Amino acid sequence: MNENLSAVAMELKFVGIDVSRSALDVCFEPGSISERLQNDDAGIAALCKRLNAFAPTLIVMEATGGFETNAASELAGMGLPVAVINPRQARDFAKATGELAKTDAVDARVLAAFARAIRPAARALKDETVRELDALVTRRRQLIDMRTQETMRLTTASKLQGKEIDKHIAWLNKRINEIDKGLTKRLRGSDVWRTKDDLLQGIPGVATVTSLSMLAKCPELGALNRREIAKLVGIAPLANDSGKRQGHRQIWGGRADVRSVLYMASLSAMRYNAIIKAFADRLKATGKPPKVVIVACMRKLLTIMNAMIKNNTPWNPKMA
Repeated sequence: MNENLSAVAMELKFVGIDVSRSALDVCFEPGSISERLQNDDAGIAALCKRLNAFAPTLIVMEATGGFETNAASELAGMGLPVAVINPRQARDFAKATGELAKTDAVDARVLAAFARAIRPAARALKDETVRELDALVTRRRQLIDMRTQETMRLTTASKLQGKEIDKHIAWLNKRINEIDKGLTKRLRGSDVWRTKDDLLQGIPGVATVTSLSMLAKCPELGALNRREIAKLVGIAPLANDSGKRQGHRQIWGGRADVRSVLYMASLSAMRYNAIIKAFADRLKATGKPPKVVIVACMRKLLTIMNAMIKNNTPWNPKMA
């Protein structure tokens, strides 16, 4: 039996890919065989061909600000198991194994070792439509941040500066409105997206921006259970106990952009959604701190969204 287990273990193959703007450093396990390819269409095509022949058990790469998107999407489109992880996870793993050096080749080797030891789940990646929606939502957020900064500058600007700032704010308002129209057109033009959008906006306290942001930046909504989706977003309470000490549980990691949207939606829901308001009031009555109450409401609102999308059921106060 041990010989059979060893034979099965020998068949497992893992790949780590370190992604930069211009290159893809690949490490194949077993064997620690390293290769470097260009991070362009030709290089990605060669990578897909190589990995398709290698038939890996798991491919792991880091999220590198979008440089990994094309390669990860092409590999996933071929049906290969790809997991895109947080760079902090890979760095912590490297330190834990005593690997303190940092080069592209070393990082690829660490990612292959991470794949073998940790086996992160290979989740479906965003398709092209979702990526485009995400890009527009992100750009909208950037323009709003610019508008906020310009509005703040008006308070100390001279008369001449104020005129220039006003022109820029007017341009920003125009661009934001154009993006809003584009987002709405994309969302309402698809039966699938329109159905999901209608479900989410049916929740009291959830408006257009929240719905758009959740669908674009959290496409896993409805595909995971309530614990998994809370951990993915970063609002699952994590234990901090040791021996007899029981520390305060706290949230950690996850998707900051999704959390910021949920935060604002939860503040609205705590006022206008009877279920969330009652839930918050119960927590306040037990003496929970305000931040704990808000995070708990964020988690409850996310759980409701997840259940509605998963079951394709409209808002019903009884389900909460």
